[in-house]
Amino acid sequence: MKIENIKINNYGNLENKEIDLENRINIIYGKNESGKSTLLNYIKNCFYGISKNKNGKTISDYDKYKPWGKEDYSGKLKYELDNGDEFEIFRDFNKKNPKVFNSEMEDVSKEFNIVKKDGVQFFYDQTNVDEGMFVSTVVAMQDEVKLDKQDQSILVQKLANLAGTGDDNLSYKKVMDKLNKMQIEEVGSDRSQGRPINIVRDRMKNIGFVLKELHQYQNDKKTNEDKKKEIMEMIGRLEQELELYNGISIIMLRKQNEEEKFTIKNDYVKQNDEKIEKIKMEKNVIEKSLEENNLRKKKIENSLNNNYEKNKKINSEKIENNFNNSENEKIINNKLKNNKINIKKYILILFFILIINILIFILNNNYLKNNLINIFNFLIIPIYLILIFILEKNKIKKLNKKIKLENEKMLEEINSKNEKLNYEINLLNKQIELLEEEKNKQEKEIESEQIELDNKIEVELEKLKQDFKNKLDVNKYLEEIENNNINYLINRKQEELNKNKLDMQAIDIQEKNTSKKLEEMVNLKEEYDELGERLHELEKRNNAINLTKELITKAYENMKNNITPKFTQNLSYNISKISEGKYTKVGINDEKGLIVENEYGEYIPAELLSVGTIDQLYLSLRLSMIDDMSSEKMPIMLDEAFAYYDDTRLENILKFLSDNMEGHQVIIFTCTKREKNTLDKLGFEYNWVEL
Repeated sequence: MKIENIKINNYGNLENKEIDLENRINIIYGKNESGKSTLLNYIKNCFYGISKNKNGKTISDYDKYKPWGKEDYSGKLKYELDNGDEFEIFRDFNKKNPKVFNSEMEDVSKEFNIVKKDGVQFFYDQTNVDEGMFVSTVVAMQDEVKLDKQDQSILVQKLANLAGTGDDNLSYKKVMDKLNKMQIEEVGSDRSQGRPINIVRDRMKNIGFVLKELHQYQNDKKTNEDKKKEIMEMIGRLEQELELYNGISIIMLRKQNEEEKFTIKNDYVKQNDEKIEKIKMEKNVIEKSLEENNLRKKKIENSLNNNYEKNKKINSEKIENNFNNSENEKIINNKLKNNKINIKKYILILFFILIINILIFILNNNYLKNNLINIFNFLIIPIYLILIFILEKNKIKKLNKKIKLENEKMLEEINSKNEKLNYEINLLNKQIELLEEEKNKQEKEIESEQIELDNKIEVELEKLKQDFKNKLDVNKYLEEIENNNINYLINRKQEELNKNKLDMQAIDIQEKNTSKKLEEMVNLKEEYDELGERLHELEKRNNAINLTKELITKAYENMKNNITPKFTQNLSYNISKISEGKYTKVGINDEKGLIVENEYGEYIPAELLSVGTIDQLYLSLRLSMIDDMSSEKMPIMLDEAFAYYDDTRLENILKFLSDNMEGHQVIIFTCTKREKNTLDKLGFEYNWVEL
């Protein structure tokens, strides 16, 4: 494989630069900071792309080589494979993927594998050389050879690594040490403590104990779920019963309210009855008064038709007893009483007259003895009695006349009162009639409304029965309500419902606690499973590390037994040529690393050699590997690789490159003209390029 043309639009400090290269030796000359290393990186980045990651450096290659103040960041490279196929790569370094064109200028980018991270892998597909191998063998960078004496052991180690593992940055011993350390730190062992696998196992053991204790909560959860289901069913039934009771209560309350209206109306009817009774009583009193008046009237009329004695007797006895409440009757009675008093008085006077007569008679017979006086004395009493009789008869006659007048007056009054009483009785009868009509009307209304209410209640109860048709037997509850106060039943059901709800809350609290424990259990199970997966991963990791160690050991042994001898043979040949036979044999052992046989036959560690000799070994080892890493004859790119070479060593290495690296394109980057002068001296052809 050979690079034919390099075209740089903008890359680092290089701008509008185009370089043609030839098949054999090419010398790219430029002063320090002129862009030689930049050009070498450009070639590498054209093949493999440029990274935006720092990868341990202070600045990424993308940022390091991005031109200042310019949008364009691109270039093109043309190369030819050993089979004659030519390709051109166009890179816009702002983009991940390049455009690859064949000799027919067709874009063949999609014909190669694409890796998501790195983009189109065209160069690896063509050469089977990745970027790491390219840098380790094909390219010898400036910073790898500019070492002072104290750093030469680093380069020696690189030589040993390259000879032992095929990678100058990879030491078998260090790799095994790192793998062992990584195995302990990232995995651990049965005897280690505080390592991942020990932490995982201990945690899984502890979780196992806790899960065993928490297992009881699963049984509690099942018990609580069954009990909760039972209580929920009970609550549902009680709520239905309460709903039914409340529905019945509403109907009964509505009925009660309506019946209270009936009560008011019945009270009104009752009040009418009371009024009627009261009026009837009042009527009875009036009728009685009327009857009494008629009786008085009759008696008065009888008294008017009877004689004086009868009147007198009536007036003195019956009238006195029957008419005491009348004012006229009182007057008559008083007169009769006065008359009685006069009679008594007359009798008393008669008694005194009689006594006087007796006394006169005695005195006259004893002393006077006058017969006239005796006759007169005996006539006084009859005369007195006759006078009294006449006076009293006149008096009674006048009195009877007056009584008659009074009775007639009383009859008029009685008749007047009777008319008034009859009028009042008629009014009362009318009131009774009206009240009874109103009462009958109210009773009919009450009866009609009662029937209507009963029908309405029946309809509502029937609707309630339909609502609870598939839930509860309404008739059963109606019978229960007939025997119990509905408010009592509602309160009892409410208490029972509240109790069940409290039980439900208690179960919820217990369930919450159980859920927390089960959640903890679930989390622990998840953690246990995750730890199991982690343990499995650690065991896989441990097995992978063991397998890696085994494979590396086998590869290392295979390298030592098969490849390393070939490398050391090639290396011995190369170093012998380069050093003009001073060092003819190079070997590697596990104890001392890279060893070299000097001209006296003594094996000495490579680190005891001069820096220049070590540089020769390093370059020789790279050159000895270059033909085995790819089927393509890869170009050799050397950036200030001969800085520590004296003129003899420089002449020898250039001869070696010209004579032994046939088919390989050699590109030498240098800031001096030593290589040019030496090639001119040796008469070798070369392509000279100045930056």
